[in-house]
Amino acid sequence: MESKTPMLEVLRRVIQEVNGARNLDAALATMVRRIRKAMHTDVCSFYLFDPEIEELVLMETIGLHSRAVGRVSLRVGEGLVGLVAEREEPLNLEDAPAHPRFRYFEATGEERYSSFLGVPIIHQRRMLGVLVVQQGEKRRYDEEDEAFLITMGAQLAGVLAHALATGSLTRPSLPGGQALFTGVAASPGMAIGEIVVIAPPADLSSVPDLVPTDVEHEISRLRVAIGRVREEIKAAGERLANRISAQELALFEVYQQMLSEAALSQEVEKRIREGQWAPGALADVVRRHVQYLERVDDDYLRERAADVRDLGRRVLAHLQEETPQVPDVFPESTILVGDEISVATLGEVPRERLAGLVSVRGSSTSHVAIIARAMGIPTVLGMVDLPLPRLSGARVVLDGHRGRLFVRPSDELESRYRSLIAEEEALTEVLEHEQDLPSETPDGHVMPLMVNTGLAIDMTVSLKKRISGVGLYRTEVPFMIAERFPGEQEQARLYRDQLETFSPLPVVMRTLDIGGDKDLPYFPIEEANPFLGWRGIRVTLDHPEVLMVQLRAMLRASCGLGNLQVLLPMVTNVDEVDDALKLLDRAIRELGEEGVTAQRPLIGVMLEVPATLYQLDALSERADFFSVGSNDLTQYLLAVDRNNPRVAGLYDACHPAVLSAMSRLAEESGRLKKPISVCGELAGDPAGALLLMGMGFDALSMNAPSLPRVRAAIRRVSLNAAQALVQETLTLNTPGAVRSHLFSRLSEWQLAHLLPPRD
Repeated sequence: MESKTPMLEVLRRVIQEVNGARNLDAALATMVRRIRKAMHTDVCSFYLFDPEIEELVLMETIGLHSRAVGRVSLRVGEGLVGLVAEREEPLNLEDAPAHPRFRYFEATGEERYSSFLGVPIIHQRRMLGVLVVQQGEKRRYDEEDEAFLITMGAQLAGVLAHALATGSLTRPSLPGGQALFTGVAASPGMAIGEIVVIAPPADLSSVPDLVPTDVEHEISRLRVAIGRVREEIKAAGERLANRISAQELALFEVYQQMLSEAALSQEVEKRIREGQWAPGALADVVRRHVQYLERVDDDYLRERAADVRDLGRRVLAHLQEETPQVPDVFPESTILVGDEISVATLGEVPRERLAGLVSVRGSSTSHVAIIARAMGIPTVLGMVDLPLPRLSGARVVLDGHRGRLFVRPSDELESRYRSLIAEEEALTEVLEHEQDLPSETPDGHVMPLMVNTGLAIDMTVSLKKRISGVGLYRTEVPFMIAERFPGEQEQARLYRDQLETFSPLPVVMRTLDIGGDKDLPYFPIEEANPFLGWRGIRVTLDHPEVLMVQLRAMLRASCGLGNLQVLLPMVTNVDEVDDALKLLDRAIRELGEEGVTAQRPLIGVMLEVPATLYQLDALSERADFFSVGSNDLTQYLLAVDRNNPRVAGLYDACHPAVLSAMSRLAEESGRLKKPISVCGELAGDPAGALLLMGMGFDALSMNAPSLPRVRAAIRRVSLNAAQALVQETLTLNTPGAVRSHLFSRLSEWQLAHLLPPRD
């Protein structure tokens, strides 16, 4: 092996060539030659695993006979290459022919090679192939050799997955075959359509530095370009105006604010006066902002970096006298795909043609995810391994329930999804007819269903007669789309709208819950572990001036209505509840001094930190009710960040530990005679809702689209049957066993059609 620097150079060069090659077969040829040279060895070969025939096929080699390429294949477990694939671990041999698994293939001419080092290429737990080097004389490849080949295999895994997906490298038995990519499910639903890749309108990273000949002309150009982008953003907002609520529409105001003179124009103009032409000055300023924002480890600010980058590209496009690369004509069923999809881009696609959204970046809390859910568009974000340049025009199936994208689906798979989509549409129509009926079991148990709100209030007004109240009003949404902390009067108006809309039904308002995956652009929180850091009540108690304004606004809004309930998020210690109650009492007292008579609302504690499971007695002395945030409780119990696509598969609310904790919470609350509800995604899943009802929870709160299926399940399953289901389920040891059992039981009750599609 050469020294470390050449090793890194070889790695970089090979990955660049493989990524950039139109013909990956040629790139593979380069790869094996480079590896052979770097490792000073006689042979380097690449075997591709073909799952259709379940064999490893020699796809490229330097050192073995070229006629063997595409003709020599081994089963997993056959020969040394098959052994590497079977064990999914490296194999390093000084005398390969002496190994009991050695198999000689005459076509390869490998009989003269003694040494063997093979490493598997694995992508997202799928074995894609095996990379092999061989040497004539007996040679034990050293640790550095092995480390180099393992690193090369790990680097190539994602590249090969892309190549297989896009058809630039086809499996021998499956030319241009189907490929699967996974991400984070951000908005439920399924769609079949054609990909439209949204390319950035201009490349900020490739703008050269030039000294301006006419500074004032450059400043004038900049102002014209910014003016044009303002018009584009305004037009996109107007196109969406009738389809989304006023709060969501306010996201476009964020863009307009960023384009204002103080935010962008002045800084770029200053750079122009320092001696940089307009495109270069813009690129410098945008790059600096983006680098700062991307270093901050939280989802909301990363989304803001995407906004800054998108605006910078749009302005640059006009400076370069180009127009943004959004097609004039969209396919009838467009699946919009991009590295990052901005809200403004979304507004440029006719709604009737927009079938789904997929983005390499983003999380379930991004601007686009918020609007996609409001518009009912299936969406998958965080699809980090997506090969964008080669996907345009590809036919795909998008599964927003499970965060999957099938590229070039087989006829069989597409037909299956067509049936599933048709069933989902038919079911929605059928269930609509019973939405005004009570949420009551056949044996007379009433299970109150509540709704989670925070966006698109106008869409929930019609729900009033179908629900028992608002189980969770997310107050942070108005904060997230503002450019400063909203004032007391401003908040009071928003809260009054919500309370009046649903009066006399109870409305549970959660105090500001920022940090973790939700942040404010004007109140950045920089932390290495945001989910374990400054979140929820920890933030607002440290800033009582913010919490006091919010509590006063809530109390002021509730005057004469009496349906306000206040919920405290992210409680870990009893002291936090005591401190919050003192502030609430102070707010009531202050309003009284101002002539506003405010009634003390019911106070609830969110049970989402595992520590609260063991402090229920003390908490019950202070709180009037409990609400379980099952999403965060699951996340903390399982130590899984559900917005991280690499580990999202481990996040499962049906994990036995989670269900055991939920059952204990319901039982303990019953003993303490405290009402307890659930406001996480588990409540909106028909099977999960039946379990929660059987456990003894008093109410379930969910997003509005989940109500019909949950109501249908409750109206068809008795309380006794749900209680028996809980007892059976709590004996199971794995999430898979739990889900299989739930599916089996719901199938027996002829309710399997209410569940999301299964594999």
